[in-house]
Amino acid sequence: MDRKNQLEIWLKQVLPAQTFTLTTASADASFRRYFRVHLAHEFKGHQTLIAMDAPPPQEDCTPFVHVAHLFLAAGLNVPQVLAQDLANGFLLLSDLGDNTYLSALNTTTAQKMVGDATDALIKLQLASKPNILPNYDATLLTREMQLFPDWYVAKHLKFELNAEQQTALKNTFELLNKNILAQGQVYVHRDYHSRNLMMTKDNNPGVLDFQDAVYGAITYDLVSLLKDAYIQWDEEQIIDWAVRYWEKARKLKLPVPSDFSEFYRDFEWMGAQRHIKVLGIFARLSHRDGKDGYLNDMPLVLHYLRKVCERYVELRPMLRLLDALEGRVPRPKYVV
Repeated sequence: MDRKNQLEIWLKQVLPAQTFTLTTASADASFRRYFRVHLAHEFKGHQTLIAMDAPPPQEDCTPFVHVAHLFLAAGLNVPQVLAQDLANGFLLLSDLGDNTYLSALNTTTAQKMVGDATDALIKLQLASKPNILPNYDATLLTREMQLFPDWYVAKHLKFELNAEQQTALKNTFELLNKNILAQGQVYVHRDYHSRNLMMTKDNNPGVLDFQDAVYGAITYDLVSLLKDAYIQWDEEQIIDWAVRYWEKARKLKLPVPSDFSEFYRDFEWMGAQRHIKVLGIFARLSHRDGKDGYLNDMPLVLHYLRKVCERYVELRPMLRLLDALEGRVPRPKYVV
């Protein structure tokens, strides 16, 4: 029996006396699939619901349920878990609709939408407590960045790093980790961007795909939002939004530096870690999972990474590595 048939049998048990039909809601970058459940009659005030199918050999619904309760308690608009079968990997959730931030963001709507998203982020960070979520520690940060040489460099570019380049990459990882681990630590969604935020009438935005949440650097989710892999903003706009977030965070006593330039450096270095990781993830999604659409988003991610490496002298070795990977000839140095 296939997973969809199993899911339908379970739904008939948790939705007794209901007639329903299923349509595909979305499939994310993992093995999870989401179906929209269209009901003939309202169920607990809902006309549509979302059914999650997370095959137990590859996925575990337990973190999703745990984080959903945690984020709901923080005041975020996340799906409510209405029924669950953790053993078989099925969840029945409230439906936050299908109007993503990505589909609605433009120069007219962005100020209000990004403001809502940063306000929601601050609510989440204010609720943070240690020892509730896994720590975003050096081991995890490094494991993520290792996807870059393993999948982007070796598999995607078919490039073999020499000893000097391997050392430069290792040193870059250590530099980034040192900065990131010294930042204030809060709850981190870990994928807080335009494809996982939904436009909602009340308590905007709706927040999805939070099951990998951790306790880590305060700049991480802001980077995900403002240096989004799927939509690009001018740097002046990014700085403006970052300042607005930082001012609110400081007033609310969140653990941000008292000097904005220091905060923005932290923000940029956190972005470097994320974009190194994302290049590896996008390459893996293409070469391992056959999801080639993510290759179209690589140039923007590379742009973000290059800009940061150009700006900070400590990251110039990483810039030289990127030049070598792209076949760029280094600019000549003139003596004046």
